[in-house]
Amino acid sequence: MNEDYTKHLQQFAQKLEVATMDLSLLRTAFTHRSYVNEHRGDPIEHNERLEFLGDAVLELAVTRFLYDKYPDSTEGELTSYRAALVNTNTISDAASKLDMNDLLLLSRGESRDTGRARQYILANTFEAVIGAIYLGMGYDDAQRFIAVNIFPLVDEVVRQRLWQDSKSRFQEEAQEHVSITPRYAIIAEDGPDHDKRFVVGAYLDEELVAEGAGRSKQEAEQSAAQCALETKGWNA
Repeated sequence: MNEDYTKHLQQFAQKLEVATMDLSLLRTAFTHRSYVNEHRGDPIEHNERLEFLGDAVLELAVTRFLYDKYPDSTEGELTSYRAALVNTNTISDAASKLDMNDLLLLSRGESRDTGRARQYILANTFEAVIGAIYLGMGYDDAQRFIAVNIFPLVDEVVRQRLWQDSKSRFQEEAQEHVSITPRYAIIAEDGPDHDKRFVVGAYLDEELVAEGAGRSKQEAEQSAAQCALETKGWNA
């Protein structure tokens, strides 16, 4: 690691109160596959394994939090709350607030893309950072990181009904406002068969209203619908 990047990693670790952890874990968390492909001679690893681990830790921590916070909620309601708290939009926003974008290690091509693809990369990186903290510091520190950056968002999720089926809400609002039934189409997909990533567009007739990403077509469609509600101002 060059000195400037190491310094920035150290500052990030201090901000997260995990300054004693192995910085190489954090560096891996910020290393995108495209960067590794562009630096094949360097002994570096991309962040996909850490992302896999962090995703599980995030889900466990959020599940326990919701279980305790909403003792009278049904399993279905808790599942919906959790889906809204750990979706691409929510965790990429959390990553942006922590300035994770400044630490990303990307290929030259990926670094030029600042649209929806970057949002998806940030969400994956947020999960990878959780995985790194879990390996480097333990579950309690990983859970604390999630508690600070994710748990406070649940009140807004409930207030705005973000936990409800976004596709159904978008369809209702679209029919009410413009008398059009939305449609969805895959814009891009990548990754191996066991770990596909989909980007889906939400359309009103031929108008691309918004895009959404997810690990399945269904998740990406829900994300696109939620973004479309926000774009149109129909989520109040």
